[in-house]
Amino acid sequence: MTPVNNFQVDLRGLVDLLSHHLYSSPRVYVRELLQNAVDAVTARRTLPGHAPDAEVHIRLTAADGRVSIEDNGIGLTADEAHSLLATIGRSSKRGGEHGLETTRQEFLGQFGIGLLACFVVARRIRVVTRSARDPKAAPVEWLATDDGSYTVRELPDEARPLPGTTVHLEVRPGAEEWTAAAKVEQLARDFGALLPYEITFEDGTDAEPRPITDRPAIWDRAFPTPTARRVALSGHCAQLFGFTPLDTIDLDLPVAGVRGVAYVLPEPTSPAHRAGHRVHLKGMLLTDRADNLLPDWAFFVRAVLDTDTLRPTASRENLYDDETLAAVREALGTRIRSWLAELAASEPDRLAAFLSVHHLGVKSLARHDAELLDLMLPWLPFETSDGSMSLEEFAAAHSDIHFTRTVEEFRQIAPIAAAHGLGVINAGYTYDADLLALLPTVRPGIKVAELDAGAVTDRLDPVPTSAELALAAFLATARTRLEAQSCDVVLRAFQPVAVPALYLDDRQARQERDRAAAAESADSLWSGILGALRGSAPRARLVLNHNNPLIRRIAALPDEALTATAVESLYGQALLMSQRPLRPADSTLLNRAFLGLLEWATHTTDAREDGA
Repeated sequence: MTPVNNFQVDLRGLVDLLSHHLYSSPRVYVRELLQNAVDAVTARRTLPGHAPDAEVHIRLTAADGRVSIEDNGIGLTADEAHSLLATIGRSSKRGGEHGLETTRQEFLGQFGIGLLACFVVARRIRVVTRSARDPKAAPVEWLATDDGSYTVRELPDEARPLPGTTVHLEVRPGAEEWTAAAKVEQLARDFGALLPYEITFEDGTDAEPRPITDRPAIWDRAFPTPTARRVALSGHCAQLFGFTPLDTIDLDLPVAGVRGVAYVLPEPTSPAHRAGHRVHLKGMLLTDRADNLLPDWAFFVRAVLDTDTLRPTASRENLYDDETLAAVREALGTRIRSWLAELAASEPDRLAAFLSVHHLGVKSLARHDAELLDLMLPWLPFETSDGSMSLEEFAAAHSDIHFTRTVEEFRQIAPIAAAHGLGVINAGYTYDADLLALLPTVRPGIKVAELDAGAVTDRLDPVPTSAELALAAFLATARTRLEAQSCDVVLRAFQPVAVPALYLDDRQARQERDRAAAAESADSLWSGILGALRGSAPRARLVLNHNNPLIRRIAALPDEALTATAVESLYGQALLMSQRPLRPADSTLLNRAFLGLLEWATHTTDAREDGA
């Protein structure tokens, strides 16, 4: 028969694993101490004959390089100390072990790593315990060192007359900062402020024991007025997160066992920023960096809550991303969305204050929620050719809405569009193009289209036929000169007068230019393929402003070569004003036009000097 062997565990290696890989910091040892004490008290309260209102005490002490915690919980027998305190992966909190029938969900700890995690700061752990289940059981001492050895022995009755447990930690060299009295008290408050039992702290002096727990949670407390509650929550946020919130949102999901509050940031933040939320599990702080608690679009809030249903990871420092968390995340997102709807319906001033800071977050949410978009249309600001206004206001003035995909294109066209009644929205900002695409679904009578050269040209005033015929030779020269740039030339009269020329194109025109450029640089095979893809897309347009005096003077030049150079200069200036990237051919044209004008200017000066 093949012999069966047990795995051996190197405790020193385990401590290194816990401190450097499983846990983010040695600070978690305080959580483990509090967790075991609270679970021991919870277990004792379920014993038959135990009075539910019996006095509970959990006392944490830090003094002289030692940390201890005492509770009057269920305690352990000698056999249980052997089995539970020194076995990795075994937990008394799994229902049915050692006669303990309490369901696993009532306990904080579930993974069976437990007390051994305290070796991240301790070189020796001493546990003195007495079982409440067996009145005849003697007190037991469990003594373990970080070399992996431990002893268990029974003690006389006077060593611990009453049931419960005391854990003593002797600090390891180099871990003194984590066991200093002030540090232990601060960590205990951070982890255990919302735990269900009263916990006190002593520092070894004559000072009175100080309370660690602060129950009930601030969001569950009664206040005389809503204003008093808002002030108290603002103070809590300032203490917890370091900012005074713009507003607060209650997060109450009784079915999911979630209760807390979300604080609205007072300043804008990047949608890419992953917020860190504080999550308590049955009162114990699980993490202050939960980034998977709320939907990504809710980046404008910081949440703090307590839950008894969500699962922790093995390190108990984050939430396990499962179906339960996904459902809670969606429900919390619905609650934030409902808050926005309530503000829109009854408190427009608060909504306006919120949107002035966080309209980006609401736009992100509205992309996936047509009902919310419809609700927010009177409030969400957009940059338009008529100024900054909501989509509802802009749609009331323009049944046909055009948009640009870049801020630069909008800045160039906005003054001209405003002067000629063309409704243009700047969709170069995050989420705006997505919302405009959804607009016809909530306002069926509105047409939305990307701005193209034809739409702008059609809105500009045509030049009288006689005037255009008089400039036919000039226009022919201009068109010939810009043919190599795949750019047409048209003459219109538009405002403002100070703009001599306007460069217009659209996505199709840009794609055709890119195809042509690729075909020129490709080999014969690819050139043939790209040539076959050539379409009849509209070309870019240089719109010359007949109202501009410079255009009229250039059109009247007798020198055709100078006229062509001036047209190239106008093209280059209009292209630069559009802030589009320059192609090599455009850079060559600009260089040629600049040098040509310099040549003409210096040649004219020399001729005048010779004539003098």
